[in-house]
Amino acid sequence: MTQNWWKEGIVYQIYPRSFKDTTGNGIGDLQGIIEQLDYIASLGVDIIWLNPIYDSPNDDNGYDIRNYQKIMSEFGTMQDFDVLLSEMKKRKLRLIMDLVVNHCSDEHRWFQESRSSRDNPYRDYFHWWPAEKGIPPKRWSYFDIEENAWQYDALTDAYYLHYFAVKQPDLKWENPKVRSEIYEMMHFWFKKGVDGFRMDVIPFISKDTKYPEIDAREPHEFITYYANGPKVHEYLNELNREVISKYDAFTVGEGPGIAIEQALDFVHEDRKEMDMFFHFELMSLDRAPGEVFKMREDSYTLAEFKKVFGDWDTAFAKAGWGSLFLANHDFPRAVSRWGNDAPEHWKNSATLLHTFLLTMRGTPYFYQGDEIGMTNVRFTDIEDYRDINTINRYTTIKNRGGDLDAFMESEQHAARENARTPMQWNTSKNAGFTTAKPWIRLNPDYKNGVNVVQQETEAYSVLSYFKKAVAMRKKYPALVYGNYNIIHPENEQVYAYTRTQGAERFLVLLNFCDDITHFSLPNDISYNRILKILSNDLILDDKIFKEFTLKPWQAIVYKLEN
Repeated sequence: MTQNWWKEGIVYQIYPRSFKDTTGNGIGDLQGIIEQLDYIASLGVDIIWLNPIYDSPNDDNGYDIRNYQKIMSEFGTMQDFDVLLSEMKKRKLRLIMDLVVNHCSDEHRWFQESRSSRDNPYRDYFHWWPAEKGIPPKRWSYFDIEENAWQYDALTDAYYLHYFAVKQPDLKWENPKVRSEIYEMMHFWFKKGVDGFRMDVIPFISKDTKYPEIDAREPHEFITYYANGPKVHEYLNELNREVISKYDAFTVGEGPGIAIEQALDFVHEDRKEMDMFFHFELMSLDRAPGEVFKMREDSYTLAEFKKVFGDWDTAFAKAGWGSLFLANHDFPRAVSRWGNDAPEHWKNSATLLHTFLLTMRGTPYFYQGDEIGMTNVRFTDIEDYRDINTINRYTTIKNRGGDLDAFMESEQHAARENARTPMQWNTSKNAGFTTAKPWIRLNPDYKNGVNVVQQETEAYSVLSYFKKAVAMRKKYPALVYGNYNIIHPENEQVYAYTRTQGAERFLVLLNFCDDITHFSLPNDISYNRILKILSNDLILDDKIFKEFTLKPWQAIVYKLEN
């Protein structure tokens, strides 16, 4: 398997609006990131993924871009960005930026021109359906109150397509001029020195411009259709050829709708499209059938969780490369979702999840605050939400006479806002994030040990453990490239596996439950010596060989020697 810096790297995702405010306006900024670069470097991570910082009216917190080559004024200036990049390079940190090119803002110059008249040169930069043809065929929208992806625009008596918010019209990649403009913009950022892009909903870029009726009723059916446009591979190959291949760069695509059997079509080295992508099978595991956002009523099983990771590891065992993540800006906090954030289990849960991501094959991605075990805020009042997704779906349900109480209960666990509360630096007012009123409410648990300053001084804090786990992965190449073999996949308490490369072999034991658990290794796993490399709790029995007793949410990594 080819070795690459982006395979060995560990990614730290920053949501700038919620990271650190230095101007006193309650909104994070680029200078705030610069101020904390020593902290980020101290974690041992290699790559920063920066959520959109481009000029935007912020209908969807920066994912509606008004100018791709200008910095959002709330975040700072292009000079600030240049300083950020320079300071990152001094610390040997690489930068990947968010590439949002399925859509832009309706305030972008291209769309303003496009909607001005039917014969405007920019008309074909977007998807238009003339009203004289009748109502366009059904397309579902993520953020539209009516869940309709066609918006009527009276100025030219036509509908435009928007898979996301009304203010996010979809770009028409079928027009080569659009693609050329996008490639030129990407070159602009690469020439500045960025190292790659995380490509937002990138499989959606190709559309059938005849806009046929499709056999879809539920959101996930539309998503599958969106991800399989007729020219998606042609466009990704062209993007790689015209831009990415000219730099020592990597790309990771957000891949909703990509099925596992299609994975290598996107990331096989010979395809020259993307280097890796985020699949959504895990993110759907605790969601109701056919739903994108609503939580399922019953609980997923650990066997289901294991199967997701095992299946995707197998998909990339001989070609391509996978991504590993448990949370990001679009999903709830990892420890609240996949662990147990109750006080008695919070620390072990958070550190177990760190152990898991850092001992699996694939590039691990951590979201800001994961390293200190930040938890879901669980807002109960719609007035506390700032996210278009929650606010518009609340309005949809209200307009339809639905159960708003049930919706708000689900959002406490599912809302994107859980991940977007400000970074918790210390115990001072507003957790050291800002001296002003923050743009969104903080999680009050920053006063109870879930903050950077307190954890930096504690030898056994979540943060201290995170740094140890990162150092472990960097020390042993087998934890990056080694073969993954699961042990007792049917076990509903313990997730156990080995990682093996040549003579180097590791055993990972993860107790995913609230109880003390006993675990036995199968006879076919043999060794002469077992060395503890890392553990997030005291081991109950130090005379272990084949029988293990694990504390609740305990994680242990052993090195096996013959």
